[in-house]
Amino acid sequence: MRIGELMTKNLETIEAGEPIRAAALRMRTCNIGSLPVLEGGQLVGMLTDRDIAVRSAALGQDPNTTPVREVMTATVITCDVDATLEVAEKVMEEKMVRRLVVVDGERRPVGLLSLDDLATVPEEVLHAGEVLERLQQV
Repeated sequence: MRIGELMTKNLETIEAGEPIRAAALRMRTCNIGSLPVLEGGQLVGMLTDRDIAVRSAALGQDPNTTPVREVMTATVITCDVDATLEVAEKVMEEKMVRRLVVVDGERRPVGLLSLDDLATVPEEVLHAGEVLERLQQV
């Protein structure tokens, strides 16, 4: 099975220059905890609810004026849309992440693959559990 068959396709994103408040509202509305960050259509980072809390709110930054680029995580772990689930599991385990931004050949985000997604595939349940166990050991 390929990642493109299992990933969440209706990917919500945010522009790097948008204020943190806009990102937080989008996360709340969509009931999600992370947003890939784009600049000019290219993936430049990832913003999580934890980034907002720890890198912005804890420092007293104004969410109406602080741009997403100031608190996002610039390193984004990605996987190619045509990769296999086994490749995704290996990347998650090696990079110690629970979700991957799925990109096309031009590194544009086209979806999101989470450990939870892997656990929905019967033959992957055992593998997803093993990856989760290793992630929790750190």
